[in-house]
Amino acid sequence: MIEKNILSNGVTLMSEYLPHLQSAAVGVWTLAGAVDERLPGAPAGISHLIEHMLFKGTAIRSAKDIAEDVDRMGGVINAFTGKEATCYYIKTLSEHIRESIDLLGDIFLHSVFDEAELSKEKSVIYEEMSMIEDSPEDYGHDLLDEAIFAGSPLGNRIIGYKDTVGAVSSGAIRGYIADRYVGGNVVISVAGNFASNELVNLVEAAFGGVPPGRRPRSVADAAHSPTFLSRAKDIEQSHIFLGRRGVNFASDDYYAFILFNSILGGSMSSRLFQSIREEKGLAYSVYSMSNSYVDDGVFIIYAGVGEGNERVTVEAIREETERLSYGGVDPDELAKVKEQSKGVYVFGRENVQTRMFAAGKNELLLGKVFEPDEIIAGIDAVTPDDISRLAKECADIARYSAVIIGKHELAAEAVGL
Repeated sequence: MIEKNILSNGVTLMSEYLPHLQSAAVGVWTLAGAVDERLPGAPAGISHLIEHMLFKGTAIRSAKDIAEDVDRMGGVINAFTGKEATCYYIKTLSEHIRESIDLLGDIFLHSVFDEAELSKEKSVIYEEMSMIEDSPEDYGHDLLDEAIFAGSPLGNRIIGYKDTVGAVSSGAIRGYIADRYVGGNVVISVAGNFASNELVNLVEAAFGGVPPGRRPRSVADAAHSPTFLSRAKDIEQSHIFLGRRGVNFASDDYYAFILFNSILGGSMSSRLFQSIREEKGLAYSVYSMSNSYVDDGVFIIYAGVGEGNERVTVEAIREETERLSYGGVDPDELAKVKEQSKGVYVFGRENVQTRMFAAGKNELLLGKVFEPDEIIAGIDAVTPDDISRLAKECADIARYSAVIIGKHELAAEAVGL
């Protein structure tokens, strides 16, 4: 059972005691992500840059000290920045839970943001940007997000851009932290084996210095207008990305969309995989994916194909989306993807880190943690009619934005778009 406590400064503590384990995961979640980076003093990429800088030294620990302290605990420390949140986390042996919480509190509250370290970390991020641009699949997803969410903060690149990241000063970082890293915007999530009677006091001692307050978020939206973009790179494959808006976390179609995605392109038995890879041999990698956010969502179809096979692949994708829309799904196929989705969920719950992530993210973004029975029931409640309705809504790929990255730039007409 997950227990919820609100600290005196508004920080929320979510804890799940699992006594049969010998480990624990601690995550610090804050409501700061790419969608917050259109405000004055919040240039694109600042949330991600701060994530890097919190590992570069505090008033009492150098970057090397932080790494060595984690190793002494037998732990693993990391962080990630998303569209809507940033998370700093440690997974460690249960006997080191106190030191883990203390370390996370130190980097969260007492990082010094040294100018020399800031300059070095910007260079690291520039290399990360180059790595993304050298990976057509990663680069294409960024370009597609910008197209699908043009005019919306959800289109912001998490990593930012060289000019925006380059302009960030340590003063801008402190200002952004003062605005976003406040009690009502912070959730501490703990899962695993720990002294449950001591946890609240441990977290209060480490994070009591987080200033109180709440910075609400307002995400202005813009309607999706399909666009086509082609980029030439010195590569052998062509990478095809098709995308449109999906569903948000609160949608009545949330579970149905998960299953629709699984049927179309979410696994090796999916229709896109079986048709485009197994039957036609056009692609090694082909899939669809769905991401949900608080206020919106995105649905993407991807295929990596040989040069010259772009049009026939687009036609094959069109055939499968239309076939699902007019033919629907039979009960056996739907039953299969329901069991697959439940399996993914249940297997994830056997990982202490996954449980910590779920409780922290859901509480931060939705103010609610979903019980396992509720999730299983949501999956089981999806009907063939639900899938058919979503398939009809998503069938026309002319309503998708498209990005193609390959050896040569291509016109939309040349690939049947």
